[in-house]
Amino acid sequence: MTRTVVESKTKTAIIGFDQPFCVIGERINPTGRKKLAAELEAGDFSTVEKDAIAQVEAGATVLDVNAGVVYNSNPNPNETEPPLMTKMINMVQGLVDVPLCIDSSVPGALKAGLEACEGRPLLNSVTGEEDRLELVLPLVKKYNVPVVAISNDDTGISEDPDVRFAVAKKIVERAADFGIPAHDIVVDPLVMPIGAMGTAGLQVFTLVRRLREELGVNTTCGASNISFGLPNRHGINNAFLPMAMGAGMTSAIMNPVALPVKQSEIDAKKAEVAASGLELPADMDDETFCQLFGLGSTKPRPGKEMEAIRAANFLTNNDPHGGEWIRFNKAPAKPGEEAAGGRGGRAGGRRRRRA
Repeated sequence: MTRTVVESKTKTAIIGFDQPFCVIGERINPTGRKKLAAELEAGDFSTVEKDAIAQVEAGATVLDVNAGVVYNSNPNPNETEPPLMTKMINMVQGLVDVPLCIDSSVPGALKAGLEACEGRPLLNSVTGEEDRLELVLPLVKKYNVPVVAISNDDTGISEDPDVRFAVAKKIVERAADFGIPAHDIVVDPLVMPIGAMGTAGLQVFTLVRRLREELGVNTTCGASNISFGLPNRHGINNAFLPMAMGAGMTSAIMNPVALPVKQSEIDAKKAEVAASGLELPADMDDETFCQLFGLGSTKPRPGKEMEAIRAANFLTNNDPHGGEWIRFNKAPAKPGEEAAGGRGGRAGGRRRRRA
């Protein structure tokens, strides 16, 4: 049975057909996040800290760390990404103990991340492009780490699933030439937006089955790509993930966190309630108000996608006796109870690095 082992200093995550689905948290990534990009250029890691803790608390088993900021002061990523990657890896390792996924298109940043990481991280990524294979596979072999293999090559991303399978097979075979086993290759077959290609879901399910049966490799994807540009993206993601799991997909790079309700939304709802003539207790806090009116929560919490994944784990017997499902659905502690009963774990706590 194919098993891909990823490790931190103290924890092991196993990606495998007979394992619970591996959730790789994607939030530590400045792509498309102007505020985070500006913070990182200024040396402010406060959002990275919050995102690391929130994702682990929501159930991420691995955290992706991407340092792809284009600095206004220096647009050369070959100079800026490697030192930033080192800082981010050290920061995240000091906060949480889950394994990491080093994510960069800059070989120097991949190498810097590998040198900073404790344990056995996942490397993200290699493609079928010749120059990329020659740059990344030697790093994978030297540091003895698993790698994400993305199914595109020098010709780009093909809409033909047979071509994407052929690229994946090429990467697996080239990796074998370097002495890298298939169980250390996690293939991303590339998920196309369903809004642009009606067969995108069917393509992925077919590809995942072929990758499992013919190449014996684990798989991953950028889960939210399937719903790009569509309304109610969570609804589509919630259906896609269990279906992909049923086809054999073993991990996904995704956001496990439902973000807090914005204060503007709370204020608007309060105004609506007041206009209806309904009087609320003067001492009602925002969290209670949100729960009462179905707005969500003022705090980060596991997203609906995590609910779908937990249910699918249970249904595929990768959550024996439903223990994780029961814990996931346990009512949160009321104010005051958490302090009396203790945190019950250290996922939300800060682990200080030794000098």
